Amino acid sequence: MEAAQAASGSWWRPRPGQSWQWQLSGLPVDTSIAADIYDLDLFETSRETVAQLDSQGRRVICYLSAGTFEHWRPDVGLFPQGVIGRPYVGCPGEWWLDIRQMDVLAPIIEARLDLCQGKGFDGVEPDNIDAYQAATGFPLSSQDQLNFNRWLARAAHARGLSIGLKNDPDQAMDLADDFDWALGEDCSAQGWCEAFASFVARGKLVVAVEYTDSGVDWQAACTQTRRLGFSMVLKNRDLDAWLATCP
Repeated sequence: MEAAQAASGSWWRPRPGQSWQWQLSGLPVDTSIAADIYDLDLFETSRETVAQLDSQGRRVICYLSAGTFEHWRPDVGLFPQGVIGRPYVGCPGEWWLDIRQMDVLAPIIEARLDLCQGKGFDGVEPDNIDAYQAATGFPLSSQDQLNFNRWLARAAHARGLSIGLKNDPDQAMDLADDFDWALGEDCSAQGWCEAFASFVARGKLVVAVEYTDSGVDWQAACTQTRRLGFSMVLKNRDLDAWLATCP
């Protein structure tokens, strides 16, 4: 079935303009938010919550970190020390992974994607997939990152899951054909929203997430992203249930 889905391209693809809710903290999930798509933690979200949202006509995406080791996850024992690099600065309990070691990482990530599929999610948001630009402790190249990200896309599609490019603006043009949608954090505050124009040109959803602690000019950000054809939300940095949308 998975091979047939991958061959036919039958996975769900978000539509431009669809609304977005992203909640990773402040659980339980607030299922009352009027959003077309919910982005929720793979491990913390139950099958029942996914099914409830599905019954409301929502699409649901599982969040997982593909590029870092998080010490609180239930599968931490599967990661050998040799693939774990430097700490992710600003994220306690999180370390970068050596994405070149696919013989080790592929089975772990594939198991996570299987769990995502098994819980009934429609897609996956893989985080920390721009490690080549970070101080990981490994000599990662741009090509290493492209190889890893394209493998992720193929693995998701093989399971009938939609997949989004998370940040990684410098490679967005190269990856726009591999990924089904894109999500950018602080792109207006940091001045790189235009990098996702290649997704819009292909008729793919782009979600811009700005944060309340960045000092972003919210009205200007709304004007910019509306012009670019993005969906946009304002969130607290800890990604609780609260959100604001552009007027």
